[in-house]
Amino acid sequence: MGGALAGATVVVTGASTGIGRAIALAAANAGANLAITYRTGERDARGVAAEVERTGRRAHVFQLEVADPASIGALGAAIQRTFERVDVWINNAGADILTGDASTISDIEKLDTLLSIDLRGTILGSWEAARIMRDQSTGGVILNMSWDHVLTGMPGRNPEMFAAVKGGVLSFSKSLARSLAPRIRVNILAPGWIETEFGSELDPERKRRVAQSTPLARWGTPEDVACAAVFLASAHASFLTGQMLLIGGGVVM
Repeated sequence: MGGALAGATVVVTGASTGIGRAIALAAANAGANLAITYRTGERDARGVAAEVERTGRRAHVFQLEVADPASIGALGAAIQRTFERVDVWINNAGADILTGDASTISDIEKLDTLLSIDLRGTILGSWEAARIMRDQSTGGVILNMSWDHVLTGMPGRNPEMFAAVKGGVLSFSKSLARSLAPRIRVNILAPGWIETEFGSELDPERKRRVAQSTPLARWGTPEDVACAAVFLASAHASFLTGQMLLIGGGVVM
């Protein structure tokens, strides 16, 4: 994908670790300059920015509360001052309810967190991106993050909540794609079993069963998602809008 995003300005929310970090680095390697956001992991975000700059691209770091309209608006204005334009806005930031202390909070707290960060945050970020891109002569691209299992479901309380929220992201994004066409494209990334912090905490036997049940016989990596993001963000996907790309090794087809 070398040069697929040459000269573009790409915003990646929640880019300090995991999938967001991989997307930011892949976009930089494809020629993009990066606006990287974080909520609490400033050191990690600045580390990603340093990696981006080693590719010869520009990178700026911004603190963001994705569920706060004032914070989203301030981010948009700051990015416009810094880069003048936004070509791609990727709403990657999401709540972790599966690892660490977050795994022990109540179901209601988990639900409220997911609704606030993953759904509300995606909607607010998309609206801010659209505000900026409408005034640009070449429009832009918005990418939102869903989940492959929203199409099939998965048993369990956490999957129920995750499917409801990520299903909302999917439905919202399809409506937004119709609202913003033809100048702004909106597509959806839908990762499946990806080797992030959650995967690293699973017991080896469960990890083996997941890989065994996947047609491509392995877990996905953040880089797998990043490659899909670069494709959808680039001109190679210029006739795609309102589409969800499943990145799950064939578990959901």
